[in-house]
Amino acid sequence: MLKAMTLSLMVFIAGCTTSPPQNVDDVCEIFDEYYDWYSASKEVEKKYGVPIGVTMAFIHQESRFVEDARPPREWFLWIFPGSRASSAYGYTQALDGTWTEYQRKTDQWSADRDDFTDAVDFVGWYNSRTIKRTGIKRHDAYRLYLAYHDGAGGYLKGTYKKKPWLMKVSRKVDRRAKMYNRQLVQCRSTLDSGWLWRTLFGSNPFDSMRQQKFARLAADSAPLN
Repeated sequence: MLKAMTLSLMVFIAGCTTSPPQNVDDVCEIFDEYYDWYSASKEVEKKYGVPIGVTMAFIHQESRFVEDARPPREWFLWIFPGSRASSAYGYTQALDGTWTEYQRKTDQWSADRDDFTDAVDFVGWYNSRTIKRTGIKRHDAYRLYLAYHDGAGGYLKGTYKKKPWLMKVSRKVDRRAKMYNRQLVQCRSTLDSGWLWRTLFGSNPFDSMRQQKFARLAADSAPLN
């Protein structure tokens, strides 16, 4: 009996977790798979003015959309687990102290780092604060990520200039942000009307689009008579 209850609990817990999107390189497919992520990201863009592509690129870099991501542990003698490099956790890899500050400043004490809605709001809040302090443009993912990593004070002091690896990573984040924003232009109108489609037809708005695309590809590849 106890064994069965334990197994049921494990299945229940597994069902409550959110797996990373199947294709993290296409923001349209990400939002198609997790439509509530689009709703949350759009709200953050409206609230803080930071483009969706920038916010999503940050989360991709920090956790690859793994909700309970943590820094790896240190090991002693390759056998005994030690402490982790930092208290970073969740989608945004926010530190304990930074997350507590976010909760206090926004009065969102129930916010969790492994909840996507809370995570995107945190990124928007953090970047908005950075923009006000440093004057970085809202679409400048490169400089915003430098400040995200080193803090606004560190960015203003130019601490990143001694970290070639950080500048390299920041350029990657910037490229991904621009890619996501370009992709979003192609699907945003469909996503915005997606709630009605889902209500009426019980399926994702992209399902029919994919079927049409596959049909065209099949027709194009069919042998000519």
